[in-house]
Amino acid sequence: MKEISIINHSRGALGLRFFGLGPKLKPTNGLSKLKELLDNNAFWAKSRTINDLKKCLANSDVIISLWVDNEIVGFGRALTDGIYRGVLWDIVIDQNHQGKGFGKLIVKNLLSSKKIKHTKKLYLMTTNKKLFYSQLDFKEVTSQNLLIREI
Repeated sequence: MKEISIINHSRGALGLRFFGLGPKLKPTNGLSKLKELLDNNAFWAKSRTINDLKKCLANSDVIISLWVDNEIVGFGRALTDGIYRGVLWDIVIDQNHQGKGFGKLIVKNLLSSKKIKHTKKLYLMTTNKKLFYSQLDFKEVTSQNLLIREI
């Protein structure tokens, strides 16, 4: 039977960033596996480099990864000031593991984390998973406009 592990990484995910640690704090080449998960399952995250992922993780407040044995099959992260605003980012479940409740598990762990759970407003953006997030009490807001500055 395959073992499912959810990891609530420390702020900045030191073990994942520097040592590629996965379940039971064992080296699993986790950072490369995270890159592969993103490349294969999120069109908006394709071609992120290992160095950029390290910076991304280093500056994230809450980081959750989900593993089946030694393979990462889910990921999510958040940034927050801890009281007024927070943003959920990069929530991804491997396409072969969707429909098993793993996405809800990632989001619920993000929302219940010490740093996020008292934040008054949490934002997220999605291209085609609006129905999924509405099941988790996220509501579409039409009274605001999303503005983006890209470099």
